[in-house]
Order: sequence, then structure tokens, then C-alpha cells
Amino acid sequence: MSSRRRKPDWLKMRPPSGRRFTEIKSVLRDRDLHTVCEEANCPNLGECWSGGSGPGDGPGTATFMLLGDRCSRGCNFCDVETGGMEPLDPDEPANVADAVAEIGLDYVVLTSVDRDDLADGGSRHFAETIRAIKRRDPSILVEVLIPDFGGDPDAIDRIIDADPDVIAHNVETVERLQWPVRDRRAGYQQTLDVLERIDRSSDIRTKTSVMLGLGEYDHEVYRTLRDLRGVGVDIVTLGQYLQPSRSHLDVFEYVHPDAFDTWARVAEEELGFLYCASGPMVRSSYKAGEFFVEALVRDGASVEEAREAAQAAD
Repeated sequence: MSSRRRKPDWLKMRPPSGRRFTEIKSVLRDRDLHTVCEEANCPNLGECWSGGSGPGDGPGTATFMLLGDRCSRGCNFCDVETGGMEPLDPDEPANVADAVAEIGLDYVVLTSVDRDDLADGGSRHFAETIRAIKRRDPSILVEVLIPDFGGDPDAIDRIIDADPDVIAHNVETVERLQWPVRDRRAGYQQTLDVLERIDRSSDIRTKTSVMLGLGEYDHEVYRTLRDLRGVGVDIVTLGQYLQPSRSHLDVFEYVHPDAFDTWARVAEEELGFLYCASGPMVRSSYKAGEFFVEALVRDGASVEEAREAAQAAD
């Protein structure tokens, strides 16, 4: 690996701090829960957990990571630990629902590690967590970011049947760069197939995420967005890849914010995505995207009104 590139000024981030950050961390620790925010060293952790600072600001948010804190796959962009798989915690669905209530969230994001060691990929456990949250408070919006479950249609259908409000599955990068970016058990076409099955089998909103700065060409990004829209994806996020450590893939380039703005316009105005969150610090779970979904699903807003709500929150 080569030496790290110096980050430009637009990638400066706020360190985690504040009373709300401490409260959320305490709730998670008390219930032995994991978040992708911490495990993957998300650059927005401080902003999301701390919430807003003014009257009417939200309570903060966290993306719960299910099925343990160790992944059966080894993607070269991800900082989650790999191997040493442990049994599932049968109390996790209830503990997550309790934590959501104690933190006071009305929009919950669930994701998970890959569990190729389990016959169902952990899909039953994932689905039960969705149901546990909804049983406690049906008004809570639940977004899930799922693995591909090895392309198993039964596992995907279990998630659909649990009736979350948004199902996301990330393509991560353009087709040419799937390897070495992703584990070889993942794949471009498999991701498209998962997203298409969700779109064809339900009315649930679908979402995916693409990282830039890995050496992709503009025409490859365009084709990826076109392919994603072609299988019915509603919402897409684009963000800058950041190297978690020297043992991970190098950053090929830091993409300028103006380029991200251009991709947002292309996605929404030309390709027809309902919403595109695009910027250097955007991640798959991103607060502006949550405001868009809340306005669209909970408030019954039009797409344009929901976009305005997301822009106001960004």
C-alpha cells in the first residue's frame, strides 16, 4: 500500500462529543449492542449521535449492526472485523427494540455483518428484529441495509415479509472494481438481482449506495446508476471512499464536491431516481436521506416536497 493522500479541507469532520453522544453510547453498551457507526469508523458518527443543538432538532440517530460484530467476508474497503464467527444473541431483537425506545428514535436503521456460516444467512434473526421494533411502536419507520444472503431468494423474501419501510442493499462500486473492492462472494449482478427482487415483490422503497474515489471512470458511474434505476432502485447515495487503515485499499482520488453535485442532478433529473444524496461525507445511512423517506412515507409529501425536506436537513 502506498502512503495516504492528504485529505482536502472539505473532508474535515467533527469529533464525537456531547451529552447526547454519551447517552446513546451508554444505552448501546448496557444492552451489548453494536453499531456500524463505530465498527466501520463512520466519519459522521459525531454528527449523527450528537443530534442537533437547537430547538426542535432530532434526538440523534444510530445504525444498529445485527448478527454480531464480526463478518464472514473480507471486503477491502471495510473496517469491520472478519472471521471468528460467534453464535447469534437470541435477545438481540428485543434489546434493539428496547434501545430504540429508550433513545427515543422514530426512524431506525438496521444493518448487519455477512453471516455466510448460517444456513439462512441470519435473515430470520434480521426479520425478527424488524418485527420487534414494529410491535413495540408501529409508527417507527424502519430502514434496513441488508447483505445479499448469497442471493438466496427465500432469505430476501423473509426481509420483505417483515415489512420494513425501506430496504437497502449496496452495490458499493462500479462493475469493473467489484474485486478488489468487495469480497469475491459479492458481485455486481448479484446485487442488481437482489434489488430487482425487492422491487418486483413489494411496494417497499429500495435504496443503494456507491463509493467514489476508487479509480472509477465517469462513464462507469453513469452506467452503474442507469443499471440501478433499471432494476427499480428509488434512492441512491454517493459518497467519498475513505481508507480506514493502511491495510485497506488506497484512495485513488478525492472527488470534488462539485462532481458530487453533478451526479445528484444526473441521478434525479436524467435517470429518474426519487432522491439522490451525493457528497463527500454522504454514507449509505445519511440523515438527509432519512428526512426524505420520513416526508415521503410518514407525511405523505410529494417527491419534490420530500426532496426539499431533505435539503433543509442537509
